[in-house]
Amino acid sequence: MIPSQMKVFLVIFLQSYIVLAYDPDPVHDYCIPREEFTSIFLSCKNSSLVTVDDFVYSGIKDPGNYKHSGFSSIPVSSTAFPGLNTLGMSFVRADFDIDGVNVPHFHPRATETAFVLEGRIYSGFVDSGSRVFAKVLEKGEVMVFPKGLVHFQMNVGESPATILGSFNSQNPGLVKIPSAVFGTGIKEELLMKAFGLNDKEIAKLRKKFVPQ
Repeated sequence: MIPSQMKVFLVIFLQSYIVLAYDPDPVHDYCIPREEFTSIFLSCKNSSLVTVDDFVYSGIKDPGNYKHSGFSSIPVSSTAFPGLNTLGMSFVRADFDIDGVNVPHFHPRATETAFVLEGRIYSGFVDSGSRVFAKVLEKGEVMVFPKGLVHFQMNVGESPATILGSFNSQNPGLVKIPSAVFGTGIKEELLMKAFGLNDKEIAKLRKKFVPQ
């Protein structure tokens, strides 16, 4: 039996752990980072020096270059848009050529909402019970992808498509399944056994997904 005091300690510890698993609440209205400050410790620009331009970002007005791979994403974090700093959010613009695919991936630190700005997107996610939730989204529709769950998107329309994604974390993280599996140093023998592939097939996939 666990003593009552130990139970209280465990409850407090777990509650603290859960809280720390999310972006901390800001202690200021905003915190525009000082450009000249390079320490790991946060330093905010004096509020008297902050202007409206610190809260405006123009970097996703135009689509990314999706012609080579069929897909392009422009992530917008506090690094690119300092006005987001400490606010616990970030976003992304994703552009798809016809038949373009955003490969299965997940964000370990954030839930995502995806808004279809243009086009028709087959979109979905897989839960921890291996159940797939997917459908074709039309222009103006929104889908939510719970934190840490694998999700995917494909343009099934007859013209290019665009999605705007929003995250409830300043640093959502991104793990692309094909690159994480075949583009890293996982032992070839394991991959062959796990996926039923031979060495030539593994080599072909590694050539495709290893970062250049």
